[in-house]
Amino acid sequence: MPHLSIAESRLLLPTGLDAAALERAFGTLLGPGIDFGDLYFQHARREGWSMEDGIVKDGSHSIEQGVGVRAISGEKTGFAYSDELDAPALLAAAQSARAIARDGRSHGAQALQRSGGRMLYPALDPIDALDNATKVEALRRVDALVRALDPRVQQVMVSLSGGVDTVLVARSDGVLAGDVRPLVRMNVQVIVEQNGRRESGYAGFGGRYSYEQLLADDKPEKFAREALRQALVNLDAIDAPAGVMPVVLGNGWPGVLLHEAVGHGLEGDFNRKGTSTFAGRMGQQVASKGVTIVDDGTLDGRRGSLNIDDEGTPTSCTTLIDDGILVGYMQDTLNARLMGMAPTGNGRRESFAHLVMPRMTNTYMRAGSHDPEEMIRSVKKGLYAVNFGGGQVDITSGKYVFSATEAYLIEDGKIAAPVKGATLIGNGPETMQKVAMIGHDLALDDGVGICGKDGQSVPVGVGQPSLLISELTVGGTQA
Repeated sequence: MPHLSIAESRLLLPTGLDAAALERAFGTLLGPGIDFGDLYFQHARREGWSMEDGIVKDGSHSIEQGVGVRAISGEKTGFAYSDELDAPALLAAAQSARAIARDGRSHGAQALQRSGGRMLYPALDPIDALDNATKVEALRRVDALVRALDPRVQQVMVSLSGGVDTVLVARSDGVLAGDVRPLVRMNVQVIVEQNGRRESGYAGFGGRYSYEQLLADDKPEKFAREALRQALVNLDAIDAPAGVMPVVLGNGWPGVLLHEAVGHGLEGDFNRKGTSTFAGRMGQQVASKGVTIVDDGTLDGRRGSLNIDDEGTPTSCTTLIDDGILVGYMQDTLNARLMGMAPTGNGRRESFAHLVMPRMTNTYMRAGSHDPEEMIRSVKKGLYAVNFGGGQVDITSGKYVFSATEAYLIEDGKIAAPVKGATLIGNGPETMQKVAMIGHDLALDDGVGICGKDGQSVPVGVGQPSLLISELTVGGTQA
């Protein structure tokens, strides 16, 4: 069990903590009124490099470590954390978390049992495996390549980031689990100018693996060309139309709309509290037939994947919507217990200083049987949306707004002029009811997703096949 062994050696041994110290902490944490308690140890090491116009603008490195202590009594949670890892700090945090409850049943801690062994990604630290000069040279090569490709290039911004989170979870029900989570990423942004008009394009990629894998097989060059392609397309874009029309969504990254408009509404806490538009609808038809949506934290090397979640529960592939029927929610241990359901391995937190919440991992729609070209041919007048920027959703109503960074008109069954300023406006459940065709071209994103919820950010993955939405409101600048 290398992940657990490495976590113990990195988090416990240097601080003088051992199994006896954990037992003493549980002795302080538990007692009358406390149903469950856990200890979450984390060591986070990260770095970031950025280059603008061939000049290194920033090089940062950080190390953070600490422990979060949680005590649960019914629906109430007591939480305390310390950025010091030693026995006195651990006991003080346990005492603070314990103070939340003085009633209810008494639960003692069970003997800790080592668990784990899954290896969705290597237990490595990417930072030291590559020297700084090599990292900077990789950024410089991307900058030089883009500038040599087209004289209209005005600005090139390239960034490289990497790090590793080492976590150890000890729970009052006896679970002891650890994980070593590498994460690397490269981003490329290009600004071009023609006849006084400036446009930009962006591409990025990454995952839970080494820098060597990130930079192999000419991937930086491939994504640099993609960023430039998007920028040049936008130079020719006309104003987007406005109105209700059929919309074809591209595969891969456009799954971010699915993530926001549907995924958040299927997280356990919103449904337990009755604030989600999907609350109380288990077993009902909430999407068109053929629509199957899963959250899968078990994909090798993916940005949103985890060997265990932040409560020590192994991640899983959870079916949320099956052939249009709502069949599941994403659960952490607290909401699962209160709803009478099983945890799904979706308990996540930004760091040891944050509380666990049910969160997505890699959320995507399964493939259908239609050819994407068939979708285009079926549309007389509509929009083909290939890439998305920012968006927002109201969990209670399901309403969302998304901006398309790359989109095209569809005219008489053919892809026509690119457009700028297109926004998609709709309601998540209603949009899922209007899925008319599902492509056979399922793709996941390239590894850049970041999900925000209640002030916490975590890495995630998204994906989908191409989709034909029969009717969607498009906001644009051309009536």
